[in-house]
Amino acid sequence: MIKNNYEEIDKDKFYSLDFILDFLQKNSFAKFDESIDISINLNLDVRKSDQQIRGITNLPFGTGKKTIIAVFAKGEKALDAKENGADFVGSEDLVEKISSGFVDFNRCISTPDMMFLVSKLGKILGPKSLMPNPKLGTVTSNIKEAVKSAKSGQVEYRADKFGIIHASLGKKSFVKENLSENIKYFFKLINSLKPSGVKGVFVKSVFLSSTMSPGIRLLSSEI
Repeated sequence: MIKNNYEEIDKDKFYSLDFILDFLQKNSFAKFDESIDISINLNLDVRKSDQQIRGITNLPFGTGKKTIIAVFAKGEKALDAKENGADFVGSEDLVEKISSGFVDFNRCISTPDMMFLVSKLGKILGPKSLMPNPKLGTVTSNIKEAVKSAKSGQVEYRADKFGIIHASLGKKSFVKENLSENIKYFFKLINSLKPSGVKGVFVKSVFLSSTMSPGIRLLSSEI
């Protein structure tokens, strides 16, 4: 039984990346294509402004998730958004639609001139981590590239109040080598972001899991 397979995993033992990916792909709780998720516990004090880690990146092989994009833009920029695959494009009309409860998207992009309108949606978009942010490249005049990048498989990351970064880095159905490359790329990226004010070990622990599985401790020194 699947449950018994997971009971064989020692929660205090470190496992290789190759072993974990083999294990997760051969064992499943769900009938759907589960995501492969990573949790990186960092030595951070996120109360300090210089120790807040947040960003967005393109994984080598994407996430496998469908990105549904809402874009706030007018004129030529709105046309750029539509031509490059944005799912919902508008200005005042889109603001009104979202104000009425519409949030059927998982990425939000805006041109700088539209942010005075988008700011009115802070209480709706903020808690869902959908508020456009120039640091994440989601407030930009280059709507074409922003939409294309989002559609190609970007992953957003942010250290939570405990200093842990959670991210989905692919699907169980991915070729194992592609999952491995995504994980290695993401881990090295996060490891490179160590703030100068952090002393000692930066990465305290790393766990991999699928959507419905327990976490398995990764031997991060090998990646």
